Amino acid sequence: MSDTQEIARGLEGVVFTESKLTYIDGERGILAHLGIPIQEWAEHSSFEELSCALLNGHLPSQAELDSFDQSLKSLRNLPQPVLEAISGYPKTCHPMQALRTAISHLGVLDPDADDVSPAGRRAIGLKLIAQMSTAIAAIYRSRQNAAPLPPREDLSHAGNFLYMIRGSAPTPEETRLFDMALILQVDHSMNASTFTAIATASTLSDMYSAVTSAIGSLKGPLHGGANEAVMDMLDEIGSVENAAAYITAKLDRHEKIMGVGHRVYKYFDPRSRVLRDYAEVVAKKQGKSRYYQILEVIEKIVVERLGSRGIYPNVDFYSGVVYSDLGIPKPFFTPIFALARISGWVASVDEYTEHNRLLRPTARYVGLNDQHYRPIEQR
Repeated sequence: MSDTQEIARGLEGVVFTESKLTYIDGERGILAHLGIPIQEWAEHSSFEELSCALLNGHLPSQAELDSFDQSLKSLRNLPQPVLEAISGYPKTCHPMQALRTAISHLGVLDPDADDVSPAGRRAIGLKLIAQMSTAIAAIYRSRQNAAPLPPREDLSHAGNFLYMIRGSAPTPEETRLFDMALILQVDHSMNASTFTAIATASTLSDMYSAVTSAIGSLKGPLHGGANEAVMDMLDEIGSVENAAAYITAKLDRHEKIMGVGHRVYKYFDPRSRVLRDYAEVVAKKQGKSRYYQILEVIEKIVVERLGSRGIYPNVDFYSGVVYSDLGIPKPFFTPIFALARISGWVASVDEYTEHNRLLRPTARYVGLNDQHYRPIEQR
């Protein structure tokens, strides 16, 4: 690497591959999968259809979608050793730690785990899309000191997950709200966790390792953990009356506002607009919920103060409120993100490894030269 070559901190602006899956125009606030705007996927589609479309590279026919849906339903059950292990995890560990371990455990038990052929990756990817929700639900039930519930094949992916954590079938409205929230999180081009999954897979490591790596990346508060941090902020604010003074003071101190700003978007994150509309509907039905009212105040001040610099609310800003309205506690917000993003991880790994090249970036050396070893007694 030349000493004059510019360093791209955080790999910002570096193009390392091509993809047909997701298009983002951050300046205009556009996100599209397979050329179709995210707003249309959220309004008309389902998690299953978007997942199938990304894996196949096109909108599925009814027969293709039915086959994909049936495959997911048939693969939802977890091996008993994994369920038993989950019940023994410390209740104090973060659910993302438990999920990372459970997915790795699935790989240990799968005799075909090391099959990195296109067909092998696809088969394991389907299993992971199906079993991720069952693993998260089992972790949730364990925290409630309750036995895990077997999945139901008569429910959709979203409806089945809500059933497995609650023990009762959700309403159609709740199922639709959660399904929409999953759709908005399925894929987002080369985000940190997707890049991590691809980097692992580029070594010809297995799909379980790639997804386990991605979960570790998603766990960080600058990525998947941001929506949990937003809710922490709302709890700290406490009331609508405190919101303006709290946010104004943070902005005056040049402190980061969680759920605000995005490396890619210089305008509103389109996913945040969809979530805001759904959050508003839910809030009005509940008599204008406190969380939503606080977020309204924060958004108004943030747009006035930071909008000219291209800093707006992102998808994490409203997603936590939506999950809270569904009765999902804060520590499980990031696992829900993984529940959605697993499809994007699998599709991106499949796409990249079709023409695989080992990822091997370089670093500029800025250390000492012409040094020699000194025995420890001379130091």
